Amino acid sequence: MDLVNHLEERLLFAVPKKGRLQQPTLDLLSGSDIQFRQENRLDIALVKNLPIALIFLPAADIPTFVGEGRVDLGITGRDQVAEHDSHLPLNEQSGVEEILELGFGKCRLQVQVPEKGNITDPRELVGKNVVTSFTGLTGAYFAKLEEEGNAERCRRKSDGRWALSTKIKYVGGSVEAACALGVADGIVDLVESGETMKATGLKAIDTVVESTAVLVKSRTTVNDLVDLITSRIRGVITAKKYVLCEYNVPRSLLPAACKITPGKRAPTVTTLEDNGWVAVSSMVEKNLIATVMDDLTAAGATDILVLGIENSRTKD
Repeated sequence: MDLVNHLEERLLFAVPKKGRLQQPTLDLLSGSDIQFRQENRLDIALVKNLPIALIFLPAADIPTFVGEGRVDLGITGRDQVAEHDSHLPLNEQSGVEEILELGFGKCRLQVQVPEKGNITDPRELVGKNVVTSFTGLTGAYFAKLEEEGNAERCRRKSDGRWALSTKIKYVGGSVEAACALGVADGIVDLVESGETMKATGLKAIDTVVESTAVLVKSRTTVNDLVDLITSRIRGVITAKKYVLCEYNVPRSLLPAACKITPGKRAPTVTTLEDNGWVAVSSMVEKNLIATVMDDLTAAGATDILVLGIENSRTKD
C-alpha cells in the first residue's frame, strides 16, 4: 500500500519512534482505542478505526513538525518543545501548543561537571567549553549567567541565537562522555535516575528545565479529531491516576467522611435501606488510597472497597 497517498483527510499524529517515551506512548494509544499495525521499516501507520495516521519520528523532531503545521498532534518531551521554541527568531510565537501533561517521561535537563573536578558553581563554566544536545536552552541559560557579569556581552541575534563567550558545542549522543574525553569542561544533559551520570563520574550543579511527556497540537490545526483524541487520552490518564473508593457510613458522620473523599467534583451519596446509613462512592488518587482508607475507618466508615478504573471521561 502506498501510505503517503492515504494521508489525505486524516489527522496526522506524531509519536516517538524510539527511546524512553516510545513504549509509554504506545500503551497510551492502546488505552485510547487507537488501533493500528506498524509494518517493519515504515514510519507511517494508518489507524484502523479512526481517520488518523500515526507518524513515527524522533522525539526531538516532533515539535518542528507540529510547529510548522505538518502534523496536527504530537507526543514528545516538554524539554524538546522548549528547545524548539528557544531557536525561534525574536518575537515569533511558537506554533506548538501544549494540551496535556501525560504523567510519564519525567526527567531534568541539568548542568553537569566532573565529580572530582574543581567546578562547583555553573558560573565557573562561563567562557569555557560546554557540550550538549540542547544548544538553544543551554545558550539561553548561560546568557543569563553572562548577563549577571556584563549585560553588554550577552546579546541575542535576530535569528534567535545568543552571542556568548561560553563555547557551546552540539553533540547528538553520548554527551556524558565529553568531559572524560577532554572535549568539554561541563555538559548539559537529561537526567532521569542519575545512574548514568554517577557511572560516568559526573555530578549535577544546576537544573535548566524540568521535563515530562506532553501532548501538543499545532496552532494551525482545525481537525475536529484533536478534541476527541485529547478527551480519550485524558480519560486514560485519569483512570491510571485514580481509583474508585466505596464505603458505608452513618449519615450523621457523612460531612466528615466527605471531607476525606471529596472526589474530583463531589462524592456520590446513596441512601441505604438500613435507616440512618448512606453509601458513598468517590474517586481518590491511587497514591493516597491507603491513608484515605485509614482516615475513613477512624471517621466511622465501614465496608470500604477500592475498585480499579479501566477508563474514564472527566473534566479538570
